[in-house]
Amino acid sequence: MIKHHPTFELLKSFVNGDLPASLAAGVAIHADMCQECQQKIAQLTEQVAETSFEFEEQFLDRFIVDEQEIQPENIEVEDSFDEMIASITASKAVELQQPKTEKMVSFNDNTYVLPTALNHMQLDKAMHIGKLSRARIQLDEDEIHTSLLHMAPGGSVPEHTHKGFELTLLLDGSFEDANGKYVKGDFIMLDKKHHHHPVSHEGCLCYTVANDALHFTQGINKLLNPIGSFIY
Repeated sequence: MIKHHPTFELLKSFVNGDLPASLAAGVAIHADMCQECQQKIAQLTEQVAETSFEFEEQFLDRFIVDEQEIQPENIEVEDSFDEMIASITASKAVELQQPKTEKMVSFNDNTYVLPTALNHMQLDKAMHIGKLSRARIQLDEDEIHTSLLHMAPGGSVPEHTHKGFELTLLLDGSFEDANGKYVKGDFIMLDKKHHHHPVSHEGCLCYTVANDALHFTQGINKLLNPIGSFIY
């Protein structure tokens, strides 16, 4: 059962179109798995539509013209417009819906079906370090890096915090840390206030977004730097 969701503010920014593509994709993928957030997004979308409609009505009211002031040439234009609409709607052409194609990705002999939101995103070749695998998603967002991160069964990331923010969205499998267990669909947003040591006993695939490297809080940091750079 999904227990971790985007904040209300993040959902509102998503509906308003204010998020970068990486975070917007994360919210969209989570919403596809989470009926609760689907309903919230639908409500927010309806509110935005109502506000836009009210603004449009107020704007158009400034340009209302008395019917007696309409000139004959205006009627001719309207008639032509009606004829054009009638011609379009009378067309017998049927637009054929293209079948949905599934995009697959494989890590360590495990194959996963990617969420629809990722179908048209460029995915780099996977790289590996120990039981961690990472395939970068190319979105050209400067310091914001987006990836698919795979942990093989028994894999883990040393205890760390974050210099910036990190979104981890579980696409498959599970992992756990001191705060509990995370399952498919969980949307986990962390920053420098959070310390954790993720461990996956069964293996997992995550969609990750980060805008800075990890900061390790145990061990010799210099030895762990390659892992931090790899994940970021």
